[in-house]
Amino acid sequence: MARELKSERKGPQKADSVVIFLHGYGADGADLLGLADPLAPHLPGTVFYAPNAPEPSVNNPMGYQWFPIPWMDGSSEAQAKTSAEQSFNDINAFIDKVLADEDLPANRLALVGFSQGTMMALAIAPQRDEEIAGVVGFSGRLLEPELGAVRVKPPILLVHGDQDQVVPFESMEIAGAALQNAGFTVYGHVMRGTGHGISPDGLSAALAFLKERFAAGS
Repeated sequence: MARELKSERKGPQKADSVVIFLHGYGADGADLLGLADPLAPHLPGTVFYAPNAPEPSVNNPMGYQWFPIPWMDGSSEAQAKTSAEQSFNDINAFIDKVLADEDLPANRLALVGFSQGTMMALAIAPQRDEEIAGVVGFSGRLLEPELGAVRVKPPILLVHGDQDQVVPFESMEIAGAALQNAGFTVYGHVMRGTGHGISPDGLSAALAFLKERFAAGS
C-alpha cells in the first residue's frame, strides 16, 4: 500500500501542465519548490509540486529520504532495496493523484529530480503505463546499470556539475549511454565548475527542455 506524500502546490488554479520535483537525500520538498519561482514566468500554465520523501533521513532528521544509503547511514543493501521499491509505489501513486486532481493526461507532466530524486525519476518514468512529457535529472545516476523491462521511453535531460564530489560526474555519461542503448532520446548539459548543486545555466537548460516538451504535447 502506498504511503501518502505531502506536498505544497504552487501555480495557477487551472493548469495545463505539471512539474513534480523529487528532492535529494536528507532534503525536503521545499528545497526544490523554490525553483518554481524562476521557472513559472516562462511556464505560465504550469503547476509545481515538490513532495517530501516518505522516510525521515537517518543522517538528517530534519530532512527526508527516498531510501537509506548503506555507505552513508549504516543501513543494509536489503533495507535500501526494499525502501526504494516502496518509494516507487509512493511516487507512482502521487503522480496518479496529481494527474487526476489537475485533470491532465500523462504527457502534460514532467519529473525533475535532484541527486537521489533523479535516481527515483529515472527508475520510475520508464515503468509507467503511459509516457510522461519528460524527465530532467540533476546530479544523479541510474540506480541499476540495467534498466530492466521498459514500458515507455520519455525524453530525458541529464544535467551534472563537472566538479561534483557527491555523485561522480562520470555517472552522467554512464546513465546517458545506458538510456540511449535502450532507445531513449537523451540530452545532456554539463554545468562547468559546479559541484553537487544546480547552476543558473543548468536551470536554463532544464527550462528550455520543459518548454519544448510541453509545447510538443499541447
